[in-house]
Amino acid sequence: MTDDAPVTDEVDTRQLDELLDDIYHGQERVSQADIYRRAVAAELPPTLLSRIAALPQGEYAVDEAADLLGGSAA
Repeated sequence: MTDDAPVTDEVDTRQLDELLDDIYHGQERVSQADIYRRAVAAELPPTLLSRIAALPQGEYAVDEAADLLGGSAA
């Protein structure tokens, strides 16, 4: 075993931030189902898809979604 590659549990959320920016362009609130559908279509990594799938059903403002999903879009 080598120490060449750092091991991290952090997920790169840039794709999530870009997705949320795109989804919320001109929208105040978006449903969890719509976010999930768009994330699947954008081929986000499974770790991000599972975060979105775990959101309770309902509508979210961009800051709520970003906060719950670990992104930084606002």
